[in-house]
Amino acid sequence: MIHVKFWGVRGSIPCPGPHTVKYGGNTACIELRFPEVNRHIIIDAGSGIRELALDMLANDQPNGPISTEIYLSHTHWDHIMGFPFFVPAYIPSTRLKVFGPVTYEDEPLEAIVGGQMKYRYFPVNMGDLAGNIEYLRLKEEPLLDLGDGITLSTTIINHPIITLGYRFCFRGAVFCTAYDAEPFRNLFVTDPAHPDYDELMAQEGQEAAREQNQVLEDFFMGADLLVHDAQYTRQEYEQGKIGWGHTPIEDAIAAAKRAKVKQLALFHHDPERRDDQLDQLASIYCTAEHGSMQIFFARERQEIIL
Repeated sequence: MIHVKFWGVRGSIPCPGPHTVKYGGNTACIELRFPEVNRHIIIDAGSGIRELALDMLANDQPNGPISTEIYLSHTHWDHIMGFPFFVPAYIPSTRLKVFGPVTYEDEPLEAIVGGQMKYRYFPVNMGDLAGNIEYLRLKEEPLLDLGDGITLSTTIINHPIITLGYRFCFRGAVFCTAYDAEPFRNLFVTDPAHPDYDELMAQEGQEAAREQNQVLEDFFMGADLLVHDAQYTRQEYEQGKIGWGHTPIEDAIAAAKRAKVKQLALFHHDPERRDDQLDQLASIYCTAEHGSMQIFFARERQEIIL
């Protein structure tokens, strides 16, 4: 079994307040537990990781030293901003591995994640992290053996920085992430009336986009739970959000249906989206018309067992 728990489901910036109580206002953080082999994995270190840290101190620390792994989808600030508040990293007995992609090859992952822990930004320096911490760079990998029967596959997804989607498999259960992600699109001029139009280039661009979108769908094919970027509606996306690196809700649902996903968690909610607005969207998109696939907007502290 894989126990999944959401600790942060927002995108861009934390947005606590009376209008985000139901779904939550913290940025991305997802917890995976594998109780049969006593393994613990965290995906992203957004502001939600602070509450997760407190939960671990209360429930895990009394049973012995904390050992966990953090997999960063990418290093945009909303996905790493909670790391300085991950209290177990300050405890000498903690064993922590931090995995993730970086954009600039001359900067190690440690420098990217720890760069926010400088005195000009934060009152505690990275040198004060007393835990045993390793920083490991991940690339696109078809299959990694993580031990204890857990495997991981990664794929690069479309965002304005190198971003990885994750596919964890354990004893037949499959959990996938695909955020922050935007559908691949044709980057060449497609209007025949445009002076820069080239028919061959337009056709090749269209085929390249189709192929890359198919690669992503193949990546999360048959997942028991897919956590997919769904920050905008199609109308919002087309009215000024193209190129921002996020997926329209309609596209996420269509891709998941084609890939025969069993459960789809719509994720990375826009910080301006209120609870009542998410409820309204749920009444439109999370309906029985999608057949056996269950669709829901992810909520903080929501738990799912695969």
